[in-house]
Amino acid sequence: MMIRSLVQRLAATDAFVRIGPKIVPRMDLAAHRLTRGRLVPSAQVIPTLVLTTTGSRSGRPRATPLVCLPEDGGDFLVVGSNLGLARHPDWSGNLLKTPAATVSFHGREFPVTAHLLAGQERAEAWARLLRIWPLYDHYTEKSGRDPRVFRLSPLP
Repeated sequence: MMIRSLVQRLAATDAFVRIGPKIVPRMDLAAHRLTRGRLVPSAQVIPTLVLTTTGSRSGRPRATPLVCLPEDGGDFLVVGSNLGLARHPDWSGNLLKTPAATVSFHGREFPVTAHLLAGQERAEAWARLLRIWPLYDHYTEKSGRDPRVFRLSPLP
């Protein structure tokens, strides 16, 4: 818990927002590839998955490590906070165009369908997400937008 608290304080700084997105995802993806999905360094602090979407313009696979909230039943919640930047992250736009994606979590890879949450469903999910990463409120305030929240449901 002390490490998570330290990471949260660091992730709230403007310096991290400038540097972190260039370093952390690359480090996570490199470790993910080298260990065939068994290790994502960020997962040592908070649950993290690797989401592979289809690029909305290129049509190519795009892998992105994301903080997630695993739910009972096998679904995952993910947030397009983009660390408080003004625009939504590319992966969230990719999901809006093509909801079919792939998740890698704890060494398992499987297809999922993404569902953008709204209204009461989003509000209930948001409350649970804030318990695992309170900085989402900071990112929302900083960005001036409501981050997109998706439920990723594994296909049978």
